[in-house]
Amino acid sequence: MTAPSTFGLSREARNLHFLLTNLVEEVPGIQSVAVVSSDGLLLLSSDAAHNAAAREARDEKLTGPRGSSADLATIVSGIGSLTIGAAKLMDSGAVKHTMVAMDEGSLFVMSISDGSLLGVHGATDVDMSVVAYHMALFVGRAGHVLTPELRSELRQSLEHENEGHGDKHKGKSESTSTGSTR
Repeated sequence: MTAPSTFGLSREARNLHFLLTNLVEEVPGIQSVAVVSSDGLLLLSSDAAHNAAAREARDEKLTGPRGSSADLATIVSGIGSLTIGAAKLMDSGAVKHTMVAMDEGSLFVMSISDGSLLGVHGATDVDMSVVAYHMALFVGRAGHVLTPELRSELRQSLEHENEGHGDKHKGKSESTSTGSTR
């Protein structure tokens, strides 16, 4: 496991990194995770190296986001917007969670707070009830601390880390490490 890049972050930001790392490490079959702000910006994500290892284990068969946390963030944001719009049209209240089951995997999206979303891409054999349970734990622990100030801090740390990778465009399409690998 690589150490998470949490140096200089607030206690709350380090705690979110820790919670995300635990989610990825404790639930078998999770491919990638993204926390997305209400405006669709990636705030926190699982390690890109984990995504690459998972794809290699599937015999080079690309399923789901191409290893990019930005891709997962875009998908999560889009599904979140779609389901929120559907709930409004149906006068059904707030959307709590969405699950998409596919032939070769699954996608889970859960509301955190103030429009922020947690998205999880799972393998074909992931236990959906275990994923939903652990996502609910993450949301319960993270929701009250994900303030506008913390979202800004997380976003700035992503931008700072991307600048440190040299190629700014490449960095924006790759995830920020939370230190989780399998």
